[in-house]
Amino acid sequence: MNHLKRLLKSIYLPPVGQRIIKTSIAVTLCLLFYTLRGYRGQDMSAEAAITAIICMQPYVHDTRKYAWDRIAGTLIGAFWGLLFLLLVSLFPALGKQMPVLYLLMGVGVLISLYSAVLIRKPDTSSLAAIVFICIVIAYPDIEEPLLQAFHRIVDVVVGTAVAILVNVVRVPRRKRRDLVFFLRTSDLAPDQLSQMSSSVMFRLSYLYNDGAKICLMSEHAPAFLTSQLGNIQWNVPLIVMDGAALFDARSNTHLSVINLAPESSQWLMEQLDGMGVSYFIYTIHKDRNCIYHRGELTDSERILYEQLRRSPYRSYLDDDQFAPGEIVYLKVVTAAGEAERIYEALRPSLREKKLRAVIRAQAGLPDGMSLYFYSSDADMAHAQSRLMRLLRADGARLYPYPLISETGYHSEHDAIHLLHQLGQKYEPSYLKFK
Repeated sequence: MNHLKRLLKSIYLPPVGQRIIKTSIAVTLCLLFYTLRGYRGQDMSAEAAITAIICMQPYVHDTRKYAWDRIAGTLIGAFWGLLFLLLVSLFPALGKQMPVLYLLMGVGVLISLYSAVLIRKPDTSSLAAIVFICIVIAYPDIEEPLLQAFHRIVDVVVGTAVAILVNVVRVPRRKRRDLVFFLRTSDLAPDQLSQMSSSVMFRLSYLYNDGAKICLMSEHAPAFLTSQLGNIQWNVPLIVMDGAALFDARSNTHLSVINLAPESSQWLMEQLDGMGVSYFIYTIHKDRNCIYHRGELTDSERILYEQLRRSPYRSYLDDDQFAPGEIVYLKVVTAAGEAERIYEALRPSLREKKLRAVIRAQAGLPDGMSLYFYSSDADMAHAQSRLMRLLRADGARLYPYPLISETGYHSEHDAIHLLHQLGQKYEPSYLKFK
């Protein structure tokens, strides 16, 4: 029984979205429209319903674009279809030999496709060809070609109009502008070296543009976010470096930074130097993320160094021109067993030195691990509290809403599902809140 419960709990059924509901409503309205006009059974026109399905898009402006494209493609196909029927009516000999007739239909498809390209509407070319074929395929059983083409155009206009009218009507909703959503980048992308999928980017951008307050939390420096999400309309500062800093992407400034205490960083570097361990030093100087390296580069470090230094958002420096008080964190890149050995050697003194250590898998290195050292006050929980105090400084009534998966990024499907959850919390489909 417990196994069955776990299995049922693991099954994810996506919610029925507004687009699905609205498309069904639009098709029903098209069918009812023709029913009132006396159509039924084989006489029922399916073109309007098909048009409504094609034109229905998630957002109104997309529906308008598809609607105009649909009308343009229909007019092109109807024009050449009508011309074809008139041509074979004036020259009956063309329709007596079916191979010749079908060859002419193929030429008509070619002309319909090319016409859409000529008017710079390539997306409508396939539709123009479909409408052309729908009009001429019944020849020679068409008695009134002009009326046939006219009805085809009317059907498309009806379906387009219904799709637009249904899509502009929205279920009453209230945007939760009093919520600040905390979302980890590790739930949206596999690692800092991987690009977020276009679907995740689209959904995230839509939520930002719609006014949702979303704070992205990253274990890495701001370069990971600014390089991938440069077009996002940021409305909330970011939490970066595993909670060590708050970063305003709009002005490219660090609003808050928790550095290692000078005596702690000095002690830690002496310990690592004494063990013969090489490491990276991450600092922030005048809002510039500067990265230094001490010791000889290992093979693992060299691979990582060559990957990351190509980014224009990071500054890798070869000198030691930094103050111990500017260090945000230290990072050791090595194999898993070696990272654990270094951690165990330093662990007894970390609390006394007010340091926090974290071991994570290193992206780009199949067997590599990274050992991070932060200030003990530099973590996600403290960063969330600092950010909420900052956002409430002007008296706004805001409430944090963490939206974090249990396992982190697993697939694009899971990332999209998480963003859908965020959208439902931000804009619930009921009128009043209890």
